[in-house]
Amino acid sequence: MADGRRNNGGHSTKGKAGRPPKAEEIAIIEKMDAIMIPDKAWQALAEKVIENDVPAVKLWLAYRYGNPKDTLNLNSSEGISLSLKDMVGFGLDD
Repeated sequence: MADGRRNNGGHSTKGKAGRPPKAEEIAIIEKMDAIMIPDKAWQALAEKVIENDVPAVKLWLAYRYGNPKDTLNLNSSEGISLSLKDMVGFGLDD
């Protein structure tokens, strides 16, 4: 007995996944610039940073220096370390 997946009509998001096309991105930027000059927005953010507004400071630093990289510490306090290669094996025989 077939489960009917073959006849489900396909994906409703076909062609819509991923980033929007560059032309669409540029159109959005142009609309935003027509509403407010970007320099005014940066000036408003700078004023909030001077006032020590924590979310504004975080945003400023994220744009200035980038967000910190996420890290994962696989070493324990007991000196036990984990190796993905050892856990998974990857079909290798030592």
